[in-house]
Amino acid sequence: MAKVRDMTVGKPARLILSFALPLMLGNVFQQMYIIVDTMVVGKFVGVEALAALGAADWLNWLVIGLMQGLTQGFSILISQRFGASDWKGLNRAMAGAVLIAGIVGIALTITSLSLVHPVLVLLNTPADIMDGALSYLHVMFSGCLAVMGYNVFAAILRAMGNSRTPLIAMVIASLLNVVLDLLFVLGFHWGIAGAAGATVLAQAVSCLICLFAVLRLPIPKMEREDWRPSAPLYGQLLKLGAPLAFQNTIIAVGGMVVQSVVNGFGVLFVAGYTATNKLYGLLEIAATSFGFSMAAYTGQNLGARKYDRIRTGMRSASRMAVATALLISVLMILLGRYILMLFISGDPAQQEQVLAIAYRFLCIMSAMLFILYLLHVYRSALQGMGDTLIPMSSGIIEMFMRIGAAMLLPSLIGQDGVFWAEVIAWTGAAILLIAMYYRRVSRLS
Repeated sequence: MAKVRDMTVGKPARLILSFALPLMLGNVFQQMYIIVDTMVVGKFVGVEALAALGAADWLNWLVIGLMQGLTQGFSILISQRFGASDWKGLNRAMAGAVLIAGIVGIALTITSLSLVHPVLVLLNTPADIMDGALSYLHVMFSGCLAVMGYNVFAAILRAMGNSRTPLIAMVIASLLNVVLDLLFVLGFHWGIAGAAGATVLAQAVSCLICLFAVLRLPIPKMEREDWRPSAPLYGQLLKLGAPLAFQNTIIAVGGMVVQSVVNGFGVLFVAGYTATNKLYGLLEIAATSFGFSMAAYTGQNLGARKYDRIRTGMRSASRMAVATALLISVLMILLGRYILMLFISGDPAQQEQVLAIAYRFLCIMSAMLFILYLLHVYRSALQGMGDTLIPMSSGIIEMFMRIGAAMLLPSLIGQDGVFWAEVIAWTGAAILLIAMYYRRVSRLS
C-alpha cells in the first residue's frame, strides 16, 4: 500500500530533508533520460545531432513545463485538503485533477505536433539540424499523455507526503531508458528519433507505476459521485494550476528567444551551449527537490493552521538549499570539463572548441547557483500557501530579463552575454519571490 506522510508534526528540517532526498534521487534518474540521450546522440550520431537536440530543447521544455506547472498547482489543493483531513474534498480534488490533466494532455498532443515546424523556423533553426530537431520533437510530443499521466499521479502522491513511489518509478523508467537508447540508436540505428522513442516508452512505464500507487493510497476510496463534473472545483484547480503552467510557459518562451540568439552563432556554439544545458537539470536537481518538499510542507501546515511551522521550515530549507548549491558549484567547476567531454565527439579541433564554449557556460552558472536554489525554495513556499500569482509574476520577470540580457549583452561583452542572461534572469525572479514571501508570511496569524 502506498504510504502518505503527515508534515504537520515533527521537526521541520528533518521532514523537509527526508521528503526531498528521495526526490533528489528520483530527479537524478529523471535527468538520466536527458543525459543518456545526449551522450548517445552526441557520441554516436555526431555534433550536428547534438546541436539538433539543443535546437529542440526549449520547445520541448515548453510543453513539459506546462504539464508540470498545471499538475503542481493541482497538488496545492490536494495537500491542503489532506492536511485538513477533508477526505471527501480530497477525493474530489484528485478526480478533478486527473480529468483535467487528461483533457489537457490530448489537446497538447494535437497542438504541439501541429505547430512544431513553424516554431522551429521562427527560432532561426539552422537548416542542417532542422530535420533532426523535427524528428526528435515529433516523437516526444506523441508521448504527451504519458508525460502528463506521470506528472499528475506523481503530484498527487507528493501532495500527501509520498516522495518514495515517484522515486521508484523514475529509477525503473530511467534504467529502461538506458537500455532502449542503446537498442534503438546503436542496435536499430534509428538515430535521434530512437533516443526520443526510448524516452517516451520509459515515461509511459513511470506513469503506470505511479497510477498503481495512487489506486492503493490508504485513504477513503473514491465513489462515483467524486467524478461528477463540478465547475467550482475545476475552477479552483485551474486557478491554482493555470498560473504555474503559464509561469513555466513564459520562462520557456524566454528560453526559446535566447535559443534563437544562440542559433545565430553557428552549429559549434549551439553544440557547446547544448552540452551545458543538458547538465542544467543536474545542477537544478536538489533545487527542485527542496521546492517540491516546501510546497507539500507549507500546503499541509497551512491547511492545519500551523503558521509558525511554515516560518521555521523556510529557515531550515533556505540554509540546506544554499549549502547544497555551494557544494554542487565546487564539484562542477572542478569536474565539469571531464563530464562535458562525455557529450562531445568530432575531430579534435572541433571538440576543443565546443568544450571551451560549454565549460565557460558551466562555470558562470555554477558560480551563481545559490541564487537558483533560493528561487526554487521561495517560489514553492508561496505556491504551497496557495499563492500562484506571485510565482507567475516572477516567471514574467525571468522571461524579460533573460531576453533583454541575451539580446543586449553579446554586443557589449561577446558570447558570454548569452551565458550571463541565465544568471540575470534567476536574480530578478528571486528578488521578487523573497520579498513577497516575507510580506505574505508576516500576515499569517
